[in-house]
Amino acid sequence: MISDLTETVLAWEVLLSPLVRVRPRVPSGVRVYAVGDIHGRDDILAELFTLIDQDLEASPSARSIEVFLGDYIDRGPHSRQVLDLLIARRRQHLAVFLKGNHEAYAYQVLSDPSMLSDWVHIGGLNTLLSYGVEPSGCDRDRQAQQAIATAFRQALPDSHYHFLQDLALSFSCGDYFFVHAGVRPGIPLIRQSEQDLLWIRDEFLLHEEDFGKVVVHGHSPTNLPDIRPNRINIDTGAYATGRLTCLVLESDGMRFLYNLPSYQ
Repeated sequence: MISDLTETVLAWEVLLSPLVRVRPRVPSGVRVYAVGDIHGRDDILAELFTLIDQDLEASPSARSIEVFLGDYIDRGPHSRQVLDLLIARRRQHLAVFLKGNHEAYAYQVLSDPSMLSDWVHIGGLNTLLSYGVEPSGCDRDRQAQQAIATAFRQALPDSHYHFLQDLALSFSCGDYFFVHAGVRPGIPLIRQSEQDLLWIRDEFLLHEEDFGKVVVHGHSPTNLPDIRPNRINIDTGAYATGRLTCLVLESDGMRFLYNLPSYQ
């Protein structure tokens, strides 16, 4: 599988050469570690943190930034533990946490319990269970929805609530634009709507022209990182596959950190 990833990077370099004269890059002295969708898999997140730490120890960087692309919760079994790990991580590392559509749902349920059914439908049940909240099975009943939302808020530590509240929609570094889902073609990056940044798929994925920067995103699972001249998708379906991908950007180069057994 190492050869598959190497061939993907080489293919990106071949595709890139006729389109631009200068390779995309991050500022001098900066190294970016971008992490794809986690979805409740605290086990492989902990493994990835070890890999990043080992990488920094082996090759120190003047300034490293860890960028997490959202969808930390839902589907996988340990959403609460994932947030614990992320909150602890930022105490010792410079980190940027972006909002995913799943975090948007979870936070909205707290103020609008009528969204509960939709959230459960996309994997929110496992998040509730990770906080010790067991839905009654009547999540379409208004009283039941309110009771579940209230129980969720009571079980949610304040640090987790503020983490969800403070998530950013995007992050830009050098020639790269980091976001959860993608961007709408034809609209400047600074004018993108939250709906598109969190949810867009086909209009973005099928667009082959330049977006203004290379967009690094998740949201649309693939078996391996999908590297195009105008975008890089690093959502490798961690909750189901065990593959949590980290893209490393430094100067005008790119490489990946990953747990090799997860890619076999």
